[in-house]
Amino acid sequence: MLDVRRLRLLRELDRRGTIAAVAEALTFTASAVSQQLSALEREAGVPLLERSGRRVALTPAGRTLVIHADAVLERLELAVSELAGAREGIRGPLRIGTFPSGGPAIVPAALAELARRHPALEPMVQEIDSARVSDGLRAGELDVALVHDYDFVPASPDTTVDQVPLLEEPMYLATGGATGSAPATGPAARGGTLAELLGPWATAPWITARDGTTGHAMAVRACQAAGFQPRVRHRVNDFRTVLALAAIGQGAGFVPEMATAHASGDVVLTRLPLFRRSKVAFRAGGGGHPAVAAFVAAAQTAVGATGGASARAASVR
Repeated sequence: MLDVRRLRLLRELDRRGTIAAVAEALTFTASAVSQQLSALEREAGVPLLERSGRRVALTPAGRTLVIHADAVLERLELAVSELAGAREGIRGPLRIGTFPSGGPAIVPAALAELARRHPALEPMVQEIDSARVSDGLRAGELDVALVHDYDFVPASPDTTVDQVPLLEEPMYLATGGATGSAPATGPAARGGTLAELLGPWATAPWITARDGTTGHAMAVRACQAAGFQPRVRHRVNDFRTVLALAAIGQGAGFVPEMATAHASGDVVLTRLPLFRRSKVAFRAGGGGHPAVAAFVAAAQTAVGATGGASARAASVR
């Protein structure tokens, strides 16, 4: 009989690439992970790993077993969800991940809705980059999370995670102050292609998210699609800081519509043919868990109540 806990380790090795990374993510020692994987090989009766020095790769049998492990763990998640649904009331901790801009815009309203409907539920929020959410869900660090992806940086297919669409919003180019000004007439004022809208800022300094984030990848790829490589001056993840820096002429940057309500009158916002999509993510098979379903409903209510962001406080092209 194959041990489910060892199957989980094999799956994490397939996703993370090294035994050390698996050990760090699941708070084991590397030697403990190695021993458990060796035990799984004995249970399977065939080699699952190919070892070469410190490097480990899955054999064809190992990759096949990972596919089955995904299905087994999804069924277990379904079982947990159904058992939770049989209990009376929704209670206990709910670990929620959120990207930074989702914190002030969605999470407080969603938690207020949860408290009103399910006062015994104990939400616990932590900020996390969308690129790390799948790892956090599989490792059991999170139960549910707000995630997003951008045009030019679509979410990677992941059979271990399910998602529910929440919000699609346009992106804006934020400029102002000494950065310069876009043409008052022409394509940038009327709306146009990405190259027409970003072209005037090809030689300007840029403000992007930190390296390794989806926001940084989106900014670089959008500029490349417009025909230039951005000269990045500032790397910050907080959109309010991006707007503040743009306002004093420190560079041009991208912000989603959700963040534009925080723009001052010194910021010029140009709507782009570029979108960000926010979703609620959870472990595959976990959508029926009462606490997860309650958070999804609360997040949808929160988004519906805000009606999306606006640019009332800024000059919008």
